[in-house]
Amino acid sequence: MGPGLGSAWLLGDLSSLLQTLLLFGLLLLLLKGTQLYWRRQRLLRTFQSFPGPPSHWLYGHLLEYQKAEELKVTVSWAHKFPCAFPRWFSGFMAFLQIYDPDYMKVLLGRSDPKANLFYRFLVPWIGEGLLNLNGPVWFQHRRLLTPAFHHDILKPYVALMADSVRVMLNKWEELITQSPSLEVFEDISLMALDTLMKCAFSHESNCQTERNADCYIQAVWEQGTLIVARVRYALYHNDLIYWLSPQGYQARQSARRAHEHTDKVIRKRKEYLQQEGGLEAVLKKRHLDFLDILLCAKTENGDSLSDKELRAEVDTFMFEGHDTTASGISWLFYSLATNPEHQQKCREEIRAILGDGTSITWEHLSQMPYTTMCIKESLRLYPPVSNISRELSKPLTFPDGRSLPAGTFVTIHIHALHRNPSVWPEPEVFDPLRFSPENSAFRHSHAFLPFSAGSRNCIGQQFAMVEMKVVTALTLLHFHLAPDDTRPPEFSSRLVLKSKNGIHLKLKRL
Repeated sequence: MGPGLGSAWLLGDLSSLLQTLLLFGLLLLLLKGTQLYWRRQRLLRTFQSFPGPPSHWLYGHLLEYQKAEELKVTVSWAHKFPCAFPRWFSGFMAFLQIYDPDYMKVLLGRSDPKANLFYRFLVPWIGEGLLNLNGPVWFQHRRLLTPAFHHDILKPYVALMADSVRVMLNKWEELITQSPSLEVFEDISLMALDTLMKCAFSHESNCQTERNADCYIQAVWEQGTLIVARVRYALYHNDLIYWLSPQGYQARQSARRAHEHTDKVIRKRKEYLQQEGGLEAVLKKRHLDFLDILLCAKTENGDSLSDKELRAEVDTFMFEGHDTTASGISWLFYSLATNPEHQQKCREEIRAILGDGTSITWEHLSQMPYTTMCIKESLRLYPPVSNISRELSKPLTFPDGRSLPAGTFVTIHIHALHRNPSVWPEPEVFDPLRFSPENSAFRHSHAFLPFSAGSRNCIGQQFAMVEMKVVTALTLLHFHLAPDDTRPPEFSSRLVLKSKNGIHLKLKRL
């Protein structure tokens, strides 16, 4: 074969290969397009009895949510469509968003798993702990961890919480000499982390005074931002594409920093328990904490939690125990700052109980009914976790007769529920008396869900309420809070409710 014939043969062979690849690519596109078409048709049938805002066949509601604050868009649509509406993340993926207490009661009374479509994005960071687990393994972990939140365990925490709060208040006393307006969210986050380390891990972190401790807070903040961005961008739902992206790299780096923090906490406690001679010896010296119970917990088979399970539970509690509480406290301070008459009533109640606040005990916390009502009203307006999701394991019929098939994704939208005018008259008004005993007696059991409800309600809700009472009591004895009207907060839908520009308050020493 001559050189000319050889080249022609090679070109012909290459041309045939390219044609085959092109045809194969077109066939794959056709198959994918057909698959997406039928998926969209199935979703349209699923949600045909649930009217909702018009959506684009490709982008869904993406553009509407990009133009305005996500929570405000959801609340405005919730006012137009009773009980529920489908939210389209793209033309081929949709969740039914529900915000009616009767709907909530039906769904939360079941044992449907978390919607793995989104919750799996948390796994590289917090692993498969109580938040992400489902089924028998979740039940087993829940049973093992429940003793860590018994009131006998929580009682000694009050003094530890008070110590952490006083460090924050002393810091604020110095800062207001330079400017009366402070961004409080970051300091509250550090205080909440300091409290968690002392209470749950018996560890003096000094994170409020040593600035390098911000590394963990920053890692948590980054993870929240990156995970929400990943949820919104359909291409990043593919693990390979996300892993190769700049955002995927950033997520891995921030997860690594968070893991270094929790690994250090676990390693030090294991060494301590070994030196002291086990749980019985520790109990003679101090109260047991979350990590003690976790390290010594045994399954029904007598097995301890593996290192992977330990880290997942610690990472989950580190996130949920400090970030959600910091959100709740920050928005509570904003609520009291913008409603000075209620702030003053709380202060008077607290002064009558605590005097100058040099001592605060577990028994004092049950003597603050008005302050407790204000905390609950703030949690109604600003629930730290705006929504949670489930994947239906079997068909579901709601009280009004509308139904959904198994496999449907449903979002329990707590923020929209709490601002639903058919459930809460004048929902935007801060009115603590909604939670007075006489009004509470007539409220729907699922109208107020800051800690969710049912078997998967928040295991740490009593811990959170105790901390919020301690922080509020000591802060109001020291400072008068007022809003900084030049920098109002802007809702930011991360994993917990935050403000894009922080929460700025004017503090005046009393």
